[in-house]
Amino acid sequence: MNWFESLFFEQSALQAVCVISVIIAIGLGLGKLRICGISLGVTFVFFTGIMAGHFGLAIDPAILKYAEDFGLMLFVYELGLKVGPGFFSSFRTGGLKLNMLGLGLVLAGTATAIALSYILAIPMTDMVGILSGATTNTPSLGAAQQAINQLGLPAEGAALSCAVTYPLGVVGVIIAFALVRKFVARKSDYEPHHQGESDNTYVAEFHVTNPGIGGLTLRDIHKLVTTNFVISRIWHGDDVSIPGPDDTLSIGDRVLVITTEDEVARLTIFFGEKSERNWNKPDINWDTLDKNLVSRTITISKPQLNGRRLDSLKLRKHYAVNISRVSRSGIRLLARPNLILQLGDRLTIVGTPEAINKVGALVGNSVTDLKDPNLAAIFIGMVLSLIAGSIPITIPGISVPIKLGLAGGPIVVGILIGRFGPHFHMVTYTTRSANLMLRGIGLSLFLACLGLDAGGKFLDTIMRADGLIWIAAGFIITLLPSLVMTILSMRLWHLDFGSAAGMVSGAMANPMSLTYANEITPGDDAPVAYATTYPLSMFARVVIVQLLIICFV
Repeated sequence: MNWFESLFFEQSALQAVCVISVIIAIGLGLGKLRICGISLGVTFVFFTGIMAGHFGLAIDPAILKYAEDFGLMLFVYELGLKVGPGFFSSFRTGGLKLNMLGLGLVLAGTATAIALSYILAIPMTDMVGILSGATTNTPSLGAAQQAINQLGLPAEGAALSCAVTYPLGVVGVIIAFALVRKFVARKSDYEPHHQGESDNTYVAEFHVTNPGIGGLTLRDIHKLVTTNFVISRIWHGDDVSIPGPDDTLSIGDRVLVITTEDEVARLTIFFGEKSERNWNKPDINWDTLDKNLVSRTITISKPQLNGRRLDSLKLRKHYAVNISRVSRSGIRLLARPNLILQLGDRLTIVGTPEAINKVGALVGNSVTDLKDPNLAAIFIGMVLSLIAGSIPITIPGISVPIKLGLAGGPIVVGILIGRFGPHFHMVTYTTRSANLMLRGIGLSLFLACLGLDAGGKFLDTIMRADGLIWIAAGFIITLLPSLVMTILSMRLWHLDFGSAAGMVSGAMANPMSLTYANEITPGDDAPVAYATTYPLSMFARVVIVQLLIICFV
């Protein structure tokens, strides 16, 4: 049995793979268990690593550090790559409000941590770990450890304080939501206050009664207004047609317009009158509008179209079809002529069945071709992430420059490549399953190594008076800002409960509280708000913990 003992207890590369794999497998298995309706998911890998470290399992420190850093970088970069295509679009209207509220929550938690550091006499090298654990934000812990190491100080306290405060950080946000739901929320708070906010497009029907535009072509009409809109169909009496730039509008015509909800009032004045019919219901059968015209969704799967402008395809000229919307990473975009197409974009197209089939052949329309992951973009992005994370950023008034590090660099580069990569003909598309797989592998590696590193002294830390103070401080940092910001966002900024809970979950980087919020609220407001808020809030926390180390250590 000596071979078996050496496989798990004699430090080597093989032993490191075995130990980390066992920790991840057990952690993921236990993470599926539900207690009071709540499961910890991948987070349980962290606690499994702690228990393994407590019982004496250890791997080579160099391999441990490599696996931890690689896992963190892979997870954060893939997250940035996924949200990048729709990240900047999310800042419009409601997205900007959600991100500002998320940053407010981040600053409130940071202020609470600073105050508790002085009140409870907790060194800032330990408090940054408490803050990371209380906000369940392991990337910020990685950034804090790097900043502490740059100053030549031991970072062990940060990892331990994060480990002991993490469990209540997970459930603290859920407790805040439960309290709001029980004592504050009203029935109206569960109704979405901003319908369509998760969808950047809005469909409206207008009656042309404005004599100022009668007799003008669509090309001339688009020159008159700066509003972005696409006319999908025109009714001349009972005849329905797909409009082209040289088609003329007449008084009495009806037009079906794709725009944003904020522009509806302006377009109503421009065209003359808005129909009361709701064209945004999910059960509308578009094919019944005209027996010769159908609406279909096709997918861009040919790599050579990646980075091309929509108008360069000349679909209207060659095929007499109209593109009304483009769906990208769950965000529906207006089909503007200058829109840069990306591999994986889904085009909503109106035309005859024969013409749509020809356009489908032109763009590929093959989901099978999209299943192969584009690994080049991943590894190129990782190199750029390391470069970006290593650049020193000088802030006036602070003697030591900060760095984005392994947590901040990858998400910034991931977002930028995801958004602008196709402009340089870089294929960044990855299937949802492949992206989730890579993110899951990266996060599991990071949590397993982080727990294994902290596990040796975990229980001893809890039994100390300092450990109990850390737990109390972490719970205050979790509960108080989450509770206050959820209530304020509902009462002062008029968010529905689902959007408020999703925003708080995203700012706290807490997918477990998101699951809870999603189960008790209708619609997709909670996950949409989470996805909108998470990237900027996580980036802010990564920078803030480094500033705390530089300013208060």
